Amino acid sequence: MTLYVVENILRSEQSTSVQLSRIITSSMEKNVTSKTIHRIQRGKSHGHVTFVGAGPGDPELLTLKACRVLQETDVIIHDHLVEPTILSLAKENARIIDAGKIGFGPSTDQHHINQMLITYARDGARITRLKGGDATLFSRIDDEIEALEAEHIGWHIVPGITSASAAVATIGQAFTKRQRNTSVRFITAHDVNGFAEHDWQSLARHHEIIAIYMGKKAYKFIQGRLLMYGGSSITPITIIENVSRKDQKIYSTTLASSSLDTIMMNLTGPALFLIGLEPRAQQIRKQPKRKVI
Repeated sequence: MTLYVVENILRSEQSTSVQLSRIITSSMEKNVTSKTIHRIQRGKSHGHVTFVGAGPGDPELLTLKACRVLQETDVIIHDHLVEPTILSLAKENARIIDAGKIGFGPSTDQHHINQMLITYARDGARITRLKGGDATLFSRIDDEIEALEAEHIGWHIVPGITSASAAVATIGQAFTKRQRNTSVRFITAHDVNGFAEHDWQSLARHHEIIAIYMGKKAYKFIQGRLLMYGGSSITPITIIENVSRKDQKIYSTTLASSSLDTIMMNLTGPALFLIGLEPRAQQIRKQPKRKVI
């Protein structure tokens, strides 16, 4: 009985090997894609999904691990804000799919994204779900993981640099400082119900440092809430548009300044708000000069 099973396995392996050899030979003559070959090698096993943080935009801020994953993947399903230069790192025959969401604009339905991940994984593909910044921050990653787990499809996460980290580095500041603050808040301006509510009383406290994502449409709401709950009118605000990209712009103002409206009218790209921080160079200029004795 055992001998019979072993003989069958050997015959099966020989048959697969012959079939694979024929396809490889045929592909040289008929330009058959490697996807067909991959299917035979993998059999009926599921593929795998890697959630990758693409960083804030600058390709040089992409991690080495993320770069390696992109060069090995069969399918890339990416967010709207991922730089084309980063997508160009994919291998030549990788399928690249834009599944972007634009705030208050055209967006790919989340259910459709989930189904794409499942469909390609069932086909045995290695899939990269490429998200801007860090894949675990304000990215609906839980929705996608739950959909994969329901189908018993494997996944893992490759972290990336979030735009807040790149933004604070750009202005030469630190998120935490001794005798100033021992925590920092990363918040989103939007949730499923519209403008997101937060613990505004604690956020409005002196020396609180806040990084606000997706705040362009909600800036008036945020400004009003912070002032309503006791925020100082001279609280510094730095707005970084297109963080880390070639067209990056930095704007500095204060919480109650009328210049905030002017700045917001001129923004055309994605922007991150830093509440409680101003560019270090500007901060130094404000400091009184010491007398030399």
